[in-house]
Amino acid sequence: MGRVAARIPFAEELLTAYYCALDRSTPVQVKATLIGAIAYFVLPFDAIPDMLPVLGFTDDAAVLAAAIKLVASAITPAHREAARTKLEELSSSS
Repeated sequence: MGRVAARIPFAEELLTAYYCALDRSTPVQVKATLIGAIAYFVLPFDAIPDMLPVLGFTDDAAVLAAAIKLVASAITPAHREAARTKLEELSSSS
C-alpha cells in the first residue's frame, strides 16, 4: 500500500499539506484550507471521478495546488522534510 501511495504524482504535496495541518503552530484558517483540500482528495465524491484514468486525479491535484498556493507562507521546510522522509519510508517498505 505504501508503494502505491508513494506513486501518486502529488504525494509529496499531499503529505506536506497533512504535516502542516497537524502542526500546532499552524493558524486555524490555514488548517481549515488544507484539511478541506485533503478531504477533497480522500472523499469519493468530486468533480471528476478518480476511477477515470489520467483525468481522475487532475481535479484533486488542482484543488491541492490551489490550497497550497493560498497558504504557502505557513508551510515550513520542516513540513516538506517530514513529507519527503515519509515518502522515502513508504517507498522502501514492502
